[in-house]
Amino acid sequence: MKINANEIRVGMLLEYKDDLWQVLKTQHVKPGKGGAFAQVEMKSVNKNTKLNERFRSSETIEKASVEETSFNYLYDDENNYFFMDPKSFEQIEIKKDIIGEKGKLLTENLEVSVSFYNEKPISIDLPNQVNCKIESTDAALKGQTVSSSYKPAILDNGLSIQVPLFIEAGDEVVVDTRNLEYIKKI
Repeated sequence: MKINANEIRVGMLLEYKDDLWQVLKTQHVKPGKGGAFAQVEMKSVNKNTKLNERFRSSETIEKASVEETSFNYLYDDENNYFFMDPKSFEQIEIKKDIIGEKGKLLTENLEVSVSFYNEKPISIDLPNQVNCKIESTDAALKGQTVSSSYKPAILDNGLSIQVPLFIEAGDEVVVDTRNLEYIKKI
């Protein structure tokens, strides 16, 4: 589907130069002299390279048609994560390098949205919030709130996040999956 350059938004998938690109940043610029343009920073989904491109407002870009389907997480091995379609019970596998760090937040039967491009899985979207348990954290020192109100903590899945001083090891917390930040204690 063709879209104008000024309709490009962060997170969109574009077909450009025989590759699939995810938009990381976009800025609409209208200089005093000359025509308006969109400055777009993109990352290749397949090659993991970045590209900064300038598109005139009158240009059209091909937006990738992506199909999203709900799947439940099953398990993982050394190279892949395995998911099951809850309707058809069909299983798929996705390479660990496609999912990246977010794979550590996967728990059994967690429902995720898998994006397919040309019937090939290219990314997953986790729910915005997941529950995690604090494995270990530093002890809060008295009077420390003057300098900072957060301390490092390691979750049971191995991820490290910043938590408020009152959080202790063994506490259950809610974590935002988009930016890996603490939300609240359960």
